[in-house]
Amino acid sequence: MLTSSVYAGKLAIVIDDFGYRPAQENQVIALPSNISVAVLPNAPHAREMATKAHNAGHEVLIHLPMAPLSKQPLEKDTLRPDMSSGEIERIIREAVNSVPYAVGLNNHMGSAMTSSLFGMQKVMQALGQYNLYFLDSMTIGNSQSMRAAAGTNVKVIKRKVFLDDTQNEADIRFQFNRAIELARRNGSAIAIGHPHPATVRVLQQMVYNLPADITLVRPSSLLNEPQVDTSRPNNSHPAVPGKPIEQPRNPFKGVSLCKPKQPLQPVYATTFFTVLSESISQSQLLKYMQLQWQGWGKEKSTTQS
Repeated sequence: MLTSSVYAGKLAIVIDDFGYRPAQENQVIALPSNISVAVLPNAPHAREMATKAHNAGHEVLIHLPMAPLSKQPLEKDTLRPDMSSGEIERIIREAVNSVPYAVGLNNHMGSAMTSSLFGMQKVMQALGQYNLYFLDSMTIGNSQSMRAAAGTNVKVIKRKVFLDDTQNEADIRFQFNRAIELARRNGSAIAIGHPHPATVRVLQQMVYNLPADITLVRPSSLLNEPQVDTSRPNNSHPAVPGKPIEQPRNPFKGVSLCKPKQPLQPVYATTFFTVLSESISQSQLLKYMQLQWQGWGKEKSTTQS
């Protein structure tokens, strides 16, 4: 007989932005070990918090800054679509060295980067060297991460719910319950939150009281779950900063005309018809018709005789 656990929905929770607030982050580490943490590689406490989380049994990810579409100051080593493969590989290599025990990577912001197929292909090539999976935070609906990972050994999973777009506890509880419903309906769901005091309080209340048909899991346990790619192809090349974008030529714009050096002389009607009659009288077509007409007349008279 099958037990109810066979049908359980799997819920993964990842807490981003680790490495800046050890006091709140230590409270997250005290939660069940199936809650995972994502560490910003350039944060002052990155190595310390990644090590503490790992030692407490939590799964560790690199939370790597990626360029957003909005114009705002970028953090150090933020991945941009126009970066070379070598530069992206260097940033990911240094991030791996800064965040020990990481088994995956997810994007911090990144709507511009993840929507660029060419940019994400370079990311996937670099990730493949370190055997890291990619958790797409889905900061933009048309993320190209799954397309970019095609043909590589990098597995991609996707965030379904943000827990704390606001820091209101009622809103966070609503989002937590939404994640539970999605896990129940689809078989699995990934929720992402942050180490805000309100989020920590909601987690302390709710993760110990999950419904019987919901199991708390690590993101890596969902790597073989079916993923649906809803993106549209985006093959446009990234713009290079500082280089003006060449606008396509307008095919409907007329060719400019040369202006005459002197005013044009008027042409009178008598002159026009004189030139026209001379042209017609000298035309090869008229001469041919005259010859044919003369020949036809001779042919007719010969026949009659």
